[in-house]
Amino acid sequence: QVQLVESGGGLVQAGASLSVSCAASGRTFSIYRMGWFRQAPGKEREVVATIRWSGGSTYYADSVKGRFTISRDSAKNTVYLQMNSLKPEDTAVYYCALRLFGRPDYDYWGQGTQVTVSS
Repeated sequence: QVQLVESGGGLVQAGASLSVSCAASGRTFSIYRMGWFRQAPGKEREVVATIRWSGGSTYYADSVKGRFTISRDSAKNTVYLQMNSLKPEDTAVYYCALRLFGRPDYDYWGQGTQVTVSS
């Protein structure tokens, strides 16, 4: 019903900036929220930032507040994550996720993109 395709990511040095994007297709008329999650080796997946599709209200994990910015382009059904002042602890696989109206959780996930921050 929904497909998510991520792009961006890569290897950067600490202090650098990087952005990732995620394009949704399919049942995009029912998007409630989209978000970015990440999973580092040996750790559980954690939420990074989310955005409500209508209105654009955002949520950020404390660990990224002031450094990361989530945004969306409704016309392109695309969500972005701008990451500034990256730290080695930001190294993880970043996943895009989508939650539809009427659903209690994020049901659709991207394939993941690696972000590696070297010290």
